[in-house]
Amino acid sequence: LRELSQPSMAAEGVSLAELMQQHQVTHLQCTPSMARMLAQDEASRAGLAQLKRMMVGGEAFPPALAQELAGLVRGKVMNMYGPTETTIWSAVHTVQKGETGVIPLGTPLANQQIHILDARRQPLPPGVPGELAIGGAGVVRGYFERPDLTADRFVPDTVSGTGRLYRTGDLARWRDDGKLEFLGRLDFQVKVRGYRIELGEIEAALTDQPGVAQAVVTAREDTPGDMRLVAYLVT
Repeated sequence: LRELSQPSMAAEGVSLAELMQQHQVTHLQCTPSMARMLAQDEASRAGLAQLKRMMVGGEAFPPALAQELAGLVRGKVMNMYGPTETTIWSAVHTVQKGETGVIPLGTPLANQQIHILDARRQPLPPGVPGELAIGGAGVVRGYFERPDLTADRFVPDTVSGTGRLYRTGDLARWRDDGKLEFLGRLDFQVKVRGYRIELGEIEAALTDQPGVAQAVVTAREDTPGDMRLVAYLVT
């Protein structure tokens, strides 16, 4: 979807809704932000209704949007979870019509393991929040030319005793039904339209500007579904 940018489509005179109809799209992956835009467009709704699979990920999935899509899409609506460091997807949950409350992350994909760990990297029981760590075939080797960051995030698997785990920095817990529930971040990283953003990096760039003594950046959602970055400055 990111390759089908609005400017390029406008230049060719073809909308995303028309492309979906023209190519008879059956599977679609996008962020919740994009899904909301498509659901609000009458022409796109017809294309969404014909999907066999709609895979939504990259941000928290608002329950109201999930239910709207579950009622609109003919096939399954899936909440996908996983960072780039574990080859994009690590867990999935199929949204059920009438499902209430927070949309869970679901259960691990094949050949991947997910653990909720305490500060000593020991597994926690259901219901207790901890850091979400991922092991298995999807874990990548590390960060290019960043051995310090690689050593911090890619650690020995203290649960199975073999292999490595990727520390996501996500706060989560196991529910009593065996599904994962996302609770937030353990640091100041935020997600806006599917992109990871380190607020501290923006604050540092702002304080480098002439006349700025202090800066604080936060993500605000003044309009439901429209997450934006806002900076507060001390001159």
